[in-house]
Amino acid sequence: MTEEQTIKEKNINRNMELQTKRLILRPWQESDAEALYKYACNPNIGPIAGWPPHTSVENSREIIKNVLSAPETYAVVLKETGETIGSVGLMTARSEIRSARMTGSECEIGYWIGEPYWGQGLIPEAVSELIRYAFEDLQMTSIWCGYFDGNENSKRVQEKCGFTYSYTEYGKHVPLINDIRTEHFTKLTQEEWRQRKDRYENW
Repeated sequence: MTEEQTIKEKNINRNMELQTKRLILRPWQESDAEALYKYACNPNIGPIAGWPPHTSVENSREIIKNVLSAPETYAVVLKETGETIGSVGLMTARSEIRSARMTGSECEIGYWIGEPYWGQGLIPEAVSELIRYAFEDLQMTSIWCGYFDGNENSKRVQEKCGFTYSYTEYGKHVPLINDIRTEHFTKLTQEEWRQRKDRYENW
């Protein structure tokens, strides 16, 4: 492993707090279990992203401990109220949970937000800050993002944040819900992001 790779590996394992105009992005805590269950139990949230609705507060607590505790996974918290309303995170080629085909200098971004907050621009705001962090602090060369066929909300988030279509995988098995889906992948390079940087600095 080169010195540069060692630095990247060290950085991507460092959980930290990020902020935007309306949001705080911070590591998940077990005390977030009730807030997580409140939104993740909604059948309109998980299945379209490839995971089943949460079944109880205890189920949400276990998911925080076993899934959302992964490096670079953040609770999306409203500054105004302090409420946890969603999740956003980065995955690398070394991550256990990932979907895109990536190299060591690339990462994938994933996200969701509670249904009452759809259409308010909050997830694009969170994603834009995580993009900045990935390119400026982690020095990633490209960021991937995916959405399942029919998930128009996720597609719009990616378009708004500057991602462009790259490829499609057909007949993809989604193990958490035991389903077969079509998944579309989009990509944003650091060079493209720097050319569009003014767009992100307006958040």
